[in-house]
Amino acid sequence: MIGKIHSVETFGTVDGPGIRFVVFMQGCTLKCKYCHNRDTWKLNSGNQMSVSEILKEILKYKTYMDNSGGGVTVSGGEPLVQAEFVTELFKALKEFNIHTALDTSGSLPISDKIKELLKYTDLVILDIKHIDDNKCINLTGLSNKNNLDFARYLSNLKIPVWIRQVLIPGYTDDKFDLQKLKQFIDSLQNVEKVEILPYHDLGKFKWKELGDNYELENVKPPSDLDIEKAKNILGIE
Repeated sequence: MIGKIHSVETFGTVDGPGIRFVVFMQGCTLKCKYCHNRDTWKLNSGNQMSVSEILKEILKYKTYMDNSGGGVTVSGGEPLVQAEFVTELFKALKEFNIHTALDTSGSLPISDKIKELLKYTDLVILDIKHIDDNKCINLTGLSNKNNLDFARYLSNLKIPVWIRQVLIPGYTDDKFDLQKLKQFIDSLQNVEKVEILPYHDLGKFKWKELGDNYELENVKPPSDLDIEKAKNILGIE
């Protein structure tokens, strides 16, 4: 099976436990205004690779992954766009006892293909774009319904989840929205970690290279105090 790969990172340390080989899939259904991987949106792009080809690259780093309690994380773009390919990759990784993590927004409807993928997924890193649906549509172009349904589905299956929220001043930092997010997270049974990711604009040059308007041009990263306030509301130590 052939997948469209944007890029890989061989020694990732923030996308799951331990040292990780991170595969960034090409293609995304969302249009997040703050996206720092704008060049991953287009599906008919990227490097075409077979499961065996990417597996061969991954196995070069197996010793580092094993010794650190790490594994492989598939990110994007949106990996659920190529769920069948990721499933075959995760199946192959399981034959080598390699930990698998899926970094996703859960923005696609839950399908049989996605259900099959989750059978081989050890951890889901779930990016909740915005807890308020209208604000989510404004920020990403899509409703948060699939995103939240996906979170509930994972909870029912008791698949371990890390929840991530990008903190964007003026967009995702409202106190009441964060309180609502906390209530939602507390309703889930499988959350191992909650993380605040401070907004940054390091990817805006990609928008300009593609001839696109970067709408958050004047938005500054949150201050340390802003981050601390959000962490307190979400109960993050």
